[in-house]
Amino acid sequence: MRPSDTRQPPALRQRIGRHVLLSLVLIWALGSAVVLAVGNHFVAEAFDRALLDDAHALAAHVRGGSSGSEPLRLDLTPREAGLLRFDQSETVWFAVYGPDGAFVAGDRDVAAATALAPGATHAFANRAHDGQELRSVSLRIDGTPPFTVVMAQTTAERALLLRRLLVYSGLAQLWLLVALGSWLLRGIERDLRPLADLQDAMDRRDAADLRPLPQALTQQAGTRDVQRLGEALDGLLSRVRQSLHAQREFAGDVAHELRTPLAGIRAQAAHALAQGDPAVWRSELEGIAQAEQRASHTVNQLLALARAAEGGIGLTLQTIALDALVREVLLRFLPRADALGVDLGAEGLDQDQAVEVHGSAALIEGILANLLDNALRYASSPAPRITVALLPAGPDQVELRVTDNGPGLDGTLAHSLQQRWAQGEQGLRLGHGAGLGLSIVARYAQLMGGRFTLSTPHGQGLIASVWLPRART
Repeated sequence: MRPSDTRQPPALRQRIGRHVLLSLVLIWALGSAVVLAVGNHFVAEAFDRALLDDAHALAAHVRGGSSGSEPLRLDLTPREAGLLRFDQSETVWFAVYGPDGAFVAGDRDVAAATALAPGATHAFANRAHDGQELRSVSLRIDGTPPFTVVMAQTTAERALLLRRLLVYSGLAQLWLLVALGSWLLRGIERDLRPLADLQDAMDRRDAADLRPLPQALTQQAGTRDVQRLGEALDGLLSRVRQSLHAQREFAGDVAHELRTPLAGIRAQAAHALAQGDPAVWRSELEGIAQAEQRASHTVNQLLALARAAEGGIGLTLQTIALDALVREVLLRFLPRADALGVDLGAEGLDQDQAVEVHGSAALIEGILANLLDNALRYASSPAPRITVALLPAGPDQVELRVTDNGPGLDGTLAHSLQQRWAQGEQGLRLGHGAGLGLSIVARYAQLMGGRFTLSTPHGQGLIASVWLPRART
């Protein structure tokens, strides 16, 4: 088995600093190359201009040849020729050639350019002489007769000037590089300090502490990214806090609601064990089965309510064919309604166009199942009847209505029955349920952007209406 890699990844400030410094070094190298190229061009241009000026000055001292009988000559005294050759750091050569290329005066080793470009009066060239690199210019004078002046000098001064230019500019850029790098590193450290403070705050926090982060860490951050990270952490802590609250509430509800049926089951079992009559055993077993059924129904409702409490965290809504879903749920409840002698009917399901809403199929099914279960539990009239209807409620909503002819409720209880553990007088008398079904319906409707209402229009019966948003095409 390969050993695990224990190397730690670099810190964010180190990685950013490394990228910044590498970029600055590359920019410094490119800048030095550009300075060298530009400096070489302008230094060469300046020296070439001075060399050409010397060639023009030398051409002004060429005499003769105007009458055709007097030969060309260079009218310079030895002292003037010495001054022309004088340079503190360079060696200078010159020569004058006639129209036929014949040598007139100067240094024979300095040859003129073989040919000039059309229309050009001078040409520069690099050449070697006695192991030295020379820079020369050939100047053609179109006189009578024409002649050519050649000036050449060594390039040590040019190279020295270029080296100085490169050294001084490189040092200046290096100093600027160090100053800029220090400033950028301090800026990176300053901008990342809120992130380090945020990390320290999270490290010091206890696992049970789910309070929002201090505003000083999020609102006074140096960058928008750190603010968004703090807001995201606050959102995560809020969702975790909501989830833990729902879990604790669910655990408390289960413990509270199962205490009574479990105590009843235990008492009935103890009573049955103390008797020797099989008829008593059967009676107690039937009571235990009914208590278990009520306890299971309560647990299922508590689970549904717990899921509803956390439903907003990861709920996905989509387009649902409401008429088809209602028809499917009704078919599942028909056998139970027939066994209870309840007339279970539907209205508005046979429309030409499908009724589509924007919601969750599981939540809508839970809504209708709870409403039908509630209506069937309270069906106590001589001719119990339940009607499920789909009604248009404007261009943006659809009403899912469940109507029964049961005992109804007092108008003041319409809102309170949507809270947990709330039951009306009839529910308390019959002992049906735990007061959770309607609160589940209200929560499911809220999660889908709808609403839930209860009403008793004529003093008898109950109308439970859920308004759901239509699906937009």
